[in-house]
Amino acid sequence: MNMLLLLLIIPALTVGGLLFSNGKRLPRMVAAVGMSLQFAAACYLVLAYLQERAAGNTAEMLFTSSYEWFKYLNIRFDLGVDGVSVSLILLTAIVTLAGVFISWRVEDLAKEFFVSLILLATGVFGFFISIDLFSMFLFYELAVIPMYLLIGIWGSGPREYAAMKLTLMLMAGSAFLLVGLLGLYFYSANAADQHTFNLLEIARGGIPIEAQRLFFPLTFVGFGVLGALFPFHTWSPDGHASAPTAVSMLHAGVLMKLGGYGCFRVAIFLMPEAAAEMSWFFIILTGSCVIYAATHAILQTDLKYINAYSSVSHCGLVLFAILMLNETALTGAVLQMISHGLMTALFFALIGMLYERTHTRIVQEMGGLLKVLPFISAVYVIAGLASLGLPGLSGFVAELSIFVGAFEHPDVFHRVWTILAVSAIVVTAVYILRVVGVMLMGPIKEPAYAALPGAFWYEKTGALLLILPIVGMGLLPLWLADMIQFSLIPLLRALGVG
Repeated sequence: MNMLLLLLIIPALTVGGLLFSNGKRLPRMVAAVGMSLQFAAACYLVLAYLQERAAGNTAEMLFTSSYEWFKYLNIRFDLGVDGVSVSLILLTAIVTLAGVFISWRVEDLAKEFFVSLILLATGVFGFFISIDLFSMFLFYELAVIPMYLLIGIWGSGPREYAAMKLTLMLMAGSAFLLVGLLGLYFYSANAADQHTFNLLEIARGGIPIEAQRLFFPLTFVGFGVLGALFPFHTWSPDGHASAPTAVSMLHAGVLMKLGGYGCFRVAIFLMPEAAAEMSWFFIILTGSCVIYAATHAILQTDLKYINAYSSVSHCGLVLFAILMLNETALTGAVLQMISHGLMTALFFALIGMLYERTHTRIVQEMGGLLKVLPFISAVYVIAGLASLGLPGLSGFVAELSIFVGAFEHPDVFHRVWTILAVSAIVVTAVYILRVVGVMLMGPIKEPAYAALPGAFWYEKTGALLLILPIVGMGLLPLWLADMIQFSLIPLLRALGVG
């Protein structure tokens, strides 16, 4: 059996076990065991992938398998991974397991909550292991649909509005995406002169430039909506603010990465000529997103909204880097997806811990928390330093690669937009340090805060699952960068730069 199928079988068995679990304690135990096994499977996949490459296997995709699905339309369930997808699979496993521990005290419809959460993660895993456009689209929808239930049922504030806005905007993006994918199918041909959804077969056959000019913007925008492409990003802050903690973690940590990965894997890889022609327009949009969202974060007073706009800015930076179309920037884009996924999930976990204790997310209503919540406060500072790109943490490695790669373009247009994007680091430092100064430093704001309980074991476990790879990636980034760069060779060859 292909090991990639385990990444779908384990969550499916976990969901099955949850359906037969009752009470408040058993569902979380089942979810924790299932996602621990999933994390172990993801770690094994990384090791197996590295061993295959070390043994000299230079295939574009490893661990491939194909299962016939609908013969008449040549629709197949094709699986395979490269260094990019393997790294994002590991990210998803880490964030999902951390989300289970952070949700340890969910009591309202706990079984249904964990079922929905793991279904969302299953869609993400399936998306990353698919090399068939039809399968990718199905898993894309599987990942998006549970968000409506998770926010609408377990959310807070205007949760119905946020859930509906998120769903409608992502479904609109899916409509653009579906047209683009069907266009690729009808303009494709495999070795047997059949239409195909297989990514590798489409790339080998090529898409006519006239079709690329039509379907590239549809596909890029379709995926870009989920990746917070400006001006279609407005669903994200509202969704974050109303979502329960673990859902915000998966939403920002892994779900939004489907947008960046789809733009990279489908739009750029399959339509490189159109990408080179039209990149300037989308660079303006993504560069504007980086700056706009960062400056908007300064104006927020709610911790979730601050982190939500920060996430939009960082995800905009991913799309910005992808559009630079060179090895250094593309490597930085994938590193940024991983780094941002870890640190934003950690931010939302910490915000959830703080809210459970103080019952507020307004920065000005908190103060002196470092004295009473030392673990949570220290981890928040580390996450903030990673977000603003401190050397030694994951954010520095990712952002430096992006800015160096973007500045490799010698023309004025690219360099001006690169300088503008770099300025967002200064803005990020402003809102991160402001929050740390007001919320953690100084005297204790409320007398009741002096008796707040510290972090529990399950909260520490969830936080450490995220903070260790943030530090590890910052100190030892080369193995990950090398794994990613090897997988960029086919794309760079298609772009004519490798």
